[in-house]
Amino acid sequence: MKILVPVDGSEPALDAVRYALHLQRAGLQANFVLATVQEPVYLYEMVLAPDTEVLQRVSGAVGSRALEGAEALFKEAGVPFEREIGSGDPAQTLIEIAGRYGCEAIILGARGMGALRSALLGSVSQAVLHASKVPVTIVKHDAADFAH
Repeated sequence: MKILVPVDGSEPALDAVRYALHLQRAGLQANFVLATVQEPVYLYEMVLAPDTEVLQRVSGAVGSRALEGAEALFKEAGVPFEREIGSGDPAQTLIEIAGRYGCEAIILGARGMGALRSALLGSVSQAVLHASKVPVTIVKHDAADFAH
């Protein structure tokens, strides 16, 4: 079984990583793909406003930083993983990455936004949940305790 674990460097995303590792320690035999999605860089950004953030997005540095915490947890646990940095709409890109890697499940963190804000703005976790053809586990930040 291969599982996609999307991360963005946030604590809720790291909760999903901890949960995935918890499942692995409990006996789940799985391979993991850590993925992050960056906003696309547009040509006019590079030409008109080549600031540090734009240049880092072009080089993949922002994506690599988003993966650092998750990679450290996997390395500390001695669990191998693959990594992917995508660009575009986060939910759709994550669904595409899951398909490309042949993932059979997705585990992702939820920021725990209130119902009204989530309904107005939408969320990556909700969009992935609704669009995914594979099972999705959403780990709530305020309920996570998978350190051991």
